[in-house]
Amino acid sequence: AMLAVLIAVYVPIAFQGGLTGALFTEFAFTLIGTIAVSTIVALTLSPMMCSRLLTHHDGSHGWQDRVASYVDDRFDRLHTYYERKLHGSLKTIGVTVTFAVLVTLGIYGLLATPFLQRELAPQEDQGFVFVAGQGSAVATPAQYLLYAKEIYQRLRKYPEVDGVFQALFNGQFFTGVVLKPWEARTKKVVQLSQEMTGDLHQVAGLNVGAFPLPSLPGPGGFPLEFVITTTQNFDRLNQVAQDFYSQVQDQFWFSQIDLKIDKPQSTIVIDRDKTAAIGLTMADVGNALTAMLSGGYVNYFTLDGRSYRVMAQADQPYRLNAQQLLNYYIRAADGKLVPLSTVAHIETTTVPETLPHFQQLNAAKISGVPKSSEGAVLAKMKQIADKTLPDGFSIDYSGESRQYVQESSGFGVVIGFALIVIFLVLAALYESFRDPLIILTSVPPAVAGAMVFIYLFGAFGFTGASLNIYTEVGIVTLVGLISKHGILIVDVANRLQREGQSKRDAVEHAAGIRLRPILMTTAAMVLGVTPLLIASGAGAAARFAMGLTISSGIAIGTLFTLFVVPAFYVLLAEDHAKERANQPQSELPDLPHA
Repeated sequence: AMLAVLIAVYVPIAFQGGLTGALFTEFAFTLIGTIAVSTIVALTLSPMMCSRLLTHHDGSHGWQDRVASYVDDRFDRLHTYYERKLHGSLKTIGVTVTFAVLVTLGIYGLLATPFLQRELAPQEDQGFVFVAGQGSAVATPAQYLLYAKEIYQRLRKYPEVDGVFQALFNGQFFTGVVLKPWEARTKKVVQLSQEMTGDLHQVAGLNVGAFPLPSLPGPGGFPLEFVITTTQNFDRLNQVAQDFYSQVQDQFWFSQIDLKIDKPQSTIVIDRDKTAAIGLTMADVGNALTAMLSGGYVNYFTLDGRSYRVMAQADQPYRLNAQQLLNYYIRAADGKLVPLSTVAHIETTTVPETLPHFQQLNAAKISGVPKSSEGAVLAKMKQIADKTLPDGFSIDYSGESRQYVQESSGFGVVIGFALIVIFLVLAALYESFRDPLIILTSVPPAVAGAMVFIYLFGAFGFTGASLNIYTEVGIVTLVGLISKHGILIVDVANRLQREGQSKRDAVEHAAGIRLRPILMTTAAMVLGVTPLLIASGAGAAARFAMGLTISSGIAIGTLFTLFVVPAFYVLLAEDHAKERANQPQSELPDLPHA
């Protein structure tokens, strides 16, 4: 039964799609193969080794016997104490069941609280900080060079910085900050990125932020990207998006919106009548301006045996603003030079920098670095959007945020499917729908225990203590591990009932008999994942997330299971004593007393 449960719980993970499938397919199949082989060993090699290696403690082994006697004595005391407490709890089953129901409801309460950290994956310290941002719509390349110089000077002041490189392109820039190795600095990459963002906000005229690289492969971009879409025109979209943006800006260390109607556009309006009066055509005026502004290829000239490309363009001091164009001279039909202002004037309007679209809809994307966890900020933004966005506007997600939403929704399906598979497998093994239900009552306390520790550690700022892709897989693993305890108790209780004991006596004795293997299994699992809790270096946050989930869930879940499962067994289990009364004596099973 335990083999079937542990394999069944990993089957949904093994066939999961998306990022979860890419990361954990090998993990699931490895554990399935390991569990299958270890079960074969347990049923074949282990009994043989027991017959050869186990000895009776008769005092001839010196300190080994003393240690064994000491452990047995302490465990006997624990066993007696547990049986006394269990007997008392079964007198007030209603209290135990109510407590179990409250713990189960507590899971929903923890999931609903905005203080539970949620993210796609814990932020790993990769020793690299990415700095990106935008300047004014009218900022020139020369201004961006000044921005880049000031940013470089500010970043180089940090003792943790090992190197900086920068790139400018198409009115935007990015800066890469390479940090010193972990052992050469005391500050983590998240702390440094927040400090750098605050420092870079002092650069006048520039909206800039610093953030670590994502821990998992993805589409790139900022850590959070929230999209507003509509079929209405961009003027209306800009009005709605800017109003929404003003309400959520306080959720970010750094943020920006890609729909900006703030770019001045100058148009040369030519008077056709005046142009014709001086004997010129529109093509003549256009060609004259092209020669002054386009920087196009004209010819080559040779000097000292080398060829140089000739590119015609007015010198920079004469093309700093649009009004200077009116001072350019064009040649009239009679050969005289006249200023462009004779036949033209300039009209300036404000236009969008870009016209962004998403899923073939007009869109405005808000992106940035959230102050709290990604999931909490997305939930807050969705809540505000539901209240404020007018009809005809909807929300969507892009980049890493889209991955987070997809993987989070898929987790509920995975754990639900895992529970269904476990229930059906146990129902087939026990030929009962009641026993699997009793066994699965051990799952909610374990999940609640893991969630409480995730919440508490997250509140104290531990990296990885959040509801993320690793803790979710840890919870699915926890479901299979904690179900083993219920199987141990229910299986023995059923056998004791068939020997003639009542349901309550049977489950009390079964829990006492199985107390030691349950505690040994729990201790082995907690100690087994302890290296994950104290890991450091690359990937430490992901390992801590999974280790915290399994260790806390199995420890707390075991404590609750020892009282919850017996209570539900008394309430829901079939009365197998009646089966014994109807069976011939020769068919009754034998169960050695422990």
